[in-house]
Amino acid sequence: MAASSKKLLLTLDQASSLRPHAQLAPLYPLCTHHRHIFENFRRRLARSRDAPKPPPIKKPKSDDDDEGQAPQIGSGGLAPGSSILDEIEPPRKNEAVQERPSPLKVREPVKYIDPHTIKRTQKDPHPVKRVQWLQKMATRLVRHRGRLSKGDKILRTERFDVSKSPFFKTSVKKLGPLARQIAGKPLEEAMVQMRFSKKLVARDVLKHLEYARNKAIAEKRMGIGLDIPTPEGVAKKEEQLGEGRALVIEDKKGKRRKIEDPSSMYVEQAWVGRGKYQFGTEFRARGRVNKLHLPYTSITVSLKEERTRIREAEERAQKRLKKKVWVPLPDRPVTAQRQYPLW
Repeated sequence: MAASSKKLLLTLDQASSLRPHAQLAPLYPLCTHHRHIFENFRRRLARSRDAPKPPPIKKPKSDDDDEGQAPQIGSGGLAPGSSILDEIEPPRKNEAVQERPSPLKVREPVKYIDPHTIKRTQKDPHPVKRVQWLQKMATRLVRHRGRLSKGDKILRTERFDVSKSPFFKTSVKKLGPLARQIAGKPLEEAMVQMRFSKKLVARDVLKHLEYARNKAIAEKRMGIGLDIPTPEGVAKKEEQLGEGRALVIEDKKGKRRKIEDPSSMYVEQAWVGRGKYQFGTEFRARGRVNKLHLPYTSITVSLKEERTRIREAEERAQKRLKKKVWVPLPDRPVTAQRQYPLW
């Protein structure tokens, strides 16, 4: 064993003496087909040793080092000793350089604004449509020779407001009787009816009546006793009622009502609207499940002022007076007859 190892060492020593790099001699393999791998490794190692070193980094010179040297001319400028720009002083060292404004402006985040709020705040949200509407109204006045129709007079002298409620969790069958109950009543009386009603949905109807009243006062200025314009001028509420300042009229259902303030509101119409259905489950015996249809219904209320009911009562009275009395045999002249028979 010792003789074989000594023989192997002699062989390696002989191989190292033949090679230029004695320290890499033990790495040479005995097989010749792997020799090119170590040859490439030897070449890369020699190339890395002979490669030139990078130049050293120069330190920035101070103002004291520049004394006694020629001034350097920067790109795009002139030397300080030039006679062309003697009056212009070069920028000082500690002077702040003004930066040019960037052509790309950073856009600020856009805040969301409700479009309905913009339309209400702006005085003229649609100027083009407003001009078109004015032209249409002017053309209409020219065609009718400046005379207003009956509907235009009513819109100028009377106010009304329509408000729809959200969908309540009830059916049309349950909400319909409440809508018929408040229709035709003064607003305060209708609210009292819903306050003392035994129906569960009457609470929601009462809340909607309060909302409709506040909406009519804020947006249409109804129920606050202001003077109203008429074709003859401006009429006050005392003039609408007469000397006694109280008026008894008959509504369209034949019921007599006493009106003290013509600007007070009443429920002119009330109707319901069917909404979408939602589905529920009812668990029964023997593992069965029933599918429930849960209805949703809304109520819409139309509010008007008492002066509208006064006008309608007067129109019905005038129509009743103009109506002719019916008789079975009217008194009319006999025509198309002869004195004697023709047989």
